Amino acid sequence: MDNQFKQYNLPAFLISGLTKMDITTPTPIQQQVIPAVLRGENVIGQSQTGSGKTHAFLVPILSRIDASKDQVQAVITAPSRELANQIYKVASELIANQPEIRINRYVGGTDKARQIDKLKHQQPHVVIGTPGRVWDLMDSKALQAFTATTFVVDEADMTLDMGFLNEVDKIASSFPEDLQMLVFSATIPQKLQPFLKKYMANPTMIEIKPKSVIADNVENWLIAAKGRDKNQLIYQLLTIGQPFLVLIFANTKTSVDKIHAYLVAQGLTVAKIHGGVAPRERNRIMKEVADLKYQYVVATDLAARGIDIKGVSHVINAEIPTDNEFFVHRVGRTGRNGMDGIAITLYAPGQEAQIAELEHLGIKFQPKAIKNGEIVDSYDRNRRENRKPKQDEMSLAIRGLVKKEQKKRMPGYKKKIQAAVKDERRRNSRIAKREELKANKAKNRSKNK
Repeated sequence: MDNQFKQYNLPAFLISGLTKMDITTPTPIQQQVIPAVLRGENVIGQSQTGSGKTHAFLVPILSRIDASKDQVQAVITAPSRELANQIYKVASELIANQPEIRINRYVGGTDKARQIDKLKHQQPHVVIGTPGRVWDLMDSKALQAFTATTFVVDEADMTLDMGFLNEVDKIASSFPEDLQMLVFSATIPQKLQPFLKKYMANPTMIEIKPKSVIADNVENWLIAAKGRDKNQLIYQLLTIGQPFLVLIFANTKTSVDKIHAYLVAQGLTVAKIHGGVAPRERNRIMKEVADLKYQYVVATDLAARGIDIKGVSHVINAEIPTDNEFFVHRVGRTGRNGMDGIAITLYAPGQEAQIAELEHLGIKFQPKAIKNGEIVDSYDRNRRENRKPKQDEMSLAIRGLVKKEQKKRMPGYKKKIQAAVKDERRRNSRIAKREELKANKAKNRSKNK
């Protein structure tokens, strides 16, 4: 099949790089972004995760790099090391047949002194990194990025959320006025607007609306963790069936550590990724995960947008994320490239409102349960809403007492239960009489007015 990227008159090395990556047909966002960037337009692009956004800006930028010029020509920032590493990896693959183009990566946790020393001898053509480290190197005059003609801010909403917009602002202000700026974001928050207006005059707005919040090829299971040890439940889910590669997401480093420790104690080989893991260790783990040396990975949302691994068969939300946007990014790690995927969300009593909120976004859950070592269809959690209680139905507390005492098998437990039932009925009767008395008094007062 002929590579359709040829329509953009790209250099041969890029067509070759795309073909080697098995990318021959532009995605919707690539169809709009590539021509706009090649025309020199400022672009604000909105699209869901997994839409091909990274290639959309890298391909036209790399096609215009003049390797004969020994100066920085493009700067790309991403809010996390994982994301910066992912962009760098894609860029390196694209220029595999054009080694003259120098692409350098600058992220926190790496050897800054060594980077400064190398920059004294040679500047890169393309800079990819986290805002803090890129600005640090620019501010120290080691990285002479002021010659750049293109600046990309990837995951702008996440950049804002993580407090890096100030550094991005400083980087942008050091470039020439004729700078071409490309901003990509899942959402465009109101707090981002002043920054965009400051640097982008009449930008081309490109928004690719998702067909559905979650891809059609991803099954979205919902499992109640009521009365269950959540770690044990996760272990069961990992060992039922034959998941190829599972990503387990939790909200905090502490939660990740606990899940990881439990699963390792059960004899599983599990990787963990969060901000508390040393940078070099994180890089090593990410590489080993990409090389499929781990079947299970536990991570925080920091890593959610930076993990792009082929073949993720399952995503487990050990905890419902605090931000609905994170839910979409987590689940977006599976079902990529048209492959089937399963996303499993665990919820506890009292979290029904959060589930309802996700459903309001258009996410459709399939209720499931684990029975006899198998995952089976379960009932809808709202099935009791319209059910009228029987007049003499025992309360949950009484039923709990029944179960508890039956388990103990202690002498006289029947008498205890009968006495508790009588007490509760007596209390309910007194409450009902008081309410009736109040209602009658209120009626009499209204009549006498």
